[in-house]
Amino acid sequence: MTHGPRLTRLAQSLPATVPFVGPEAQERTRGAAFAARIGANENVFGPSPKAIKAMQRTASEIWMYGDPESHDLRAALARHHGVTPENIMVGEGIDGLLGYLARLTIESGDRVITSDGAYPTFNYHVAGFGGELVKLPYRDDREDLPALLEKAAETQAKLVYFANPDNPMGTWTEGAEIEAALDSTPEGTLLILDEAYVEFAPAGIAPRIDIDDPRVVRMRTFSKAYGMAGARVGYAMGAAPLINSFNKIRNHFGMNRTAQAGALAALDDPQYLAQTIADVAHARDEITRIATANGLTALPSATNFVAVDCGADGAFAKSVLDQLVARGIFVRMPFAAPGNRCIRISCGRPADLALLEETLPKALAAARG
Repeated sequence: MTHGPRLTRLAQSLPATVPFVGPEAQERTRGAAFAARIGANENVFGPSPKAIKAMQRTASEIWMYGDPESHDLRAALARHHGVTPENIMVGEGIDGLLGYLARLTIESGDRVITSDGAYPTFNYHVAGFGGELVKLPYRDDREDLPALLEKAAETQAKLVYFANPDNPMGTWTEGAEIEAALDSTPEGTLLILDEAYVEFAPAGIAPRIDIDDPRVVRMRTFSKAYGMAGARVGYAMGAAPLINSFNKIRNHFGMNRTAQAGALAALDDPQYLAQTIADVAHARDEITRIATANGLTALPSATNFVAVDCGADGAFAKSVLDQLVARGIFVRMPFAAPGNRCIRISCGRPADLALLEETLPKALAAARG
């Protein structure tokens, strides 16, 4: 007789998949490395030299666990945002914090509102705890916050997911619009405001919300503007009772000691952050120029990537993507219509974008041929 683990009925019903196929998996399939890795919204300009030195210094201390309270990093983040450490929870990237939040709030059958085509890792966590996802379409390539909150009231949803700026489209909603929409948040509904890309955004996109407002939890990360995606450091900001609730279920030794030190040093180097933001803005302009030169339309972006409208349907955009990948350019695309008419190109270094400029006309010709 063959014995195996007795999985829960929910676990048995779920597919054993990951939300994203990583570039490493694609390289293994191709049998070759990508010449330009500009598809995962990684910050190719990398972390602050101060962060690198801090991580190098602490490498010899890796035999010790990381501080389970992330005390120093939380204190520094509190000073940075003008709040208290009790308003901040550090976790294993926004992805890890979304998983904890789903575990805290979602039981079988609970409804959760998101946009069709928005960040799929959130959906993965909701499904993993038995939640029922309700998806609404984008409006004008933006997540439609008033419609999301209206649907939450209709369905008595526990959570509403809203990214600003948005992934995968790069679009945004003005902070004042979010502030006004908050008054429509139903009783008992928590708005998750994913601000992973907010450092790249112009002034006015981040709403002014009281940190103790129980209707909202904000998510930030060191993966994007701070260039530390591989370190997995994110943080949630919100009312102290909600933040303290994370302590009930989180992995208290989940934070890497070296990553904590790197994030603390990165936060202490605003000059490098400003240079990175300028480099990203220049790269966005270059991607837009290259797209326009090839008869394509680049959507305005407040992130470190640009969604490029290929001018047809999702099948054509997928063909363009496949042709770029075949030629060693790693890019991705939105997976739901109408966003899937686009390919999504992360901001790269000059050499990356020079290769894109050389390769895109060939990929388009092959896709059209």
